[in-house]
Amino acid sequence: MSATQLPQHISHQFDKELEDVRARVLEMGGTVEEHLTTALDALADGNPGLAELAASNDYKVNTMEIDIDADCTAILARRQPAAGDLRLVLAMTRITTDLERIGDEAKKIARVVLRLTESEGPKAYYIGVLNMGGRVRQNLRAALDALARMDSRAALQVAREDSLVDQEYDAIMRQLITYMMEDPRSITRVLDTAWAVRALERIGDHANNICESVI
Repeated sequence: MSATQLPQHISHQFDKELEDVRARVLEMGGTVEEHLTTALDALADGNPGLAELAASNDYKVNTMEIDIDADCTAILARRQPAAGDLRLVLAMTRITTDLERIGDEAKKIARVVLRLTESEGPKAYYIGVLNMGGRVRQNLRAALDALARMDSRAALQVAREDSLVDQEYDAIMRQLITYMMEDPRSITRVLDTAWAVRALERIGDHANNICESVI
């Protein structure tokens, strides 16, 4: 191998390492999205089995975060990247953290479902929550698609959608307060539902963070 070929070889290997990390982050994103979908399906169906599944799978996301973070740390130490490459590695670490936290929030929703399925209550509590959940899941998927294509324009559009999630959050919380005032016996169930709504709002924030990292 000539002296002129060596830098090209190193650059190619470095590019492959960066792409491998990004692929693993996307895989982690897919896993997190699947857990969120399972938790929301459990809420929609009142299915404790699905809720248990969503809650118990959290360790997979945690393991992925640890492995990806270790790989990014190794790249920083071994390659000492500069400029755009450095920003990409740091973006992957930030996105991984956001995905892990989304996994935590999905687990919280699953635990709420387990509590809610222990007693009967009006489905009216959940309609707005499920609608909000659908929007949040859509935003997360769009954020991951923007990451897959490294499409800053698409990421910016998703970030703008976050305000709609915040509006839904405010409307649902007002509705839940009304339920509690009308029927004090519902306080426990309503508070549990509010925890799920808060978790969805946080997931929306983390999806927005992912978009900001892409931008």
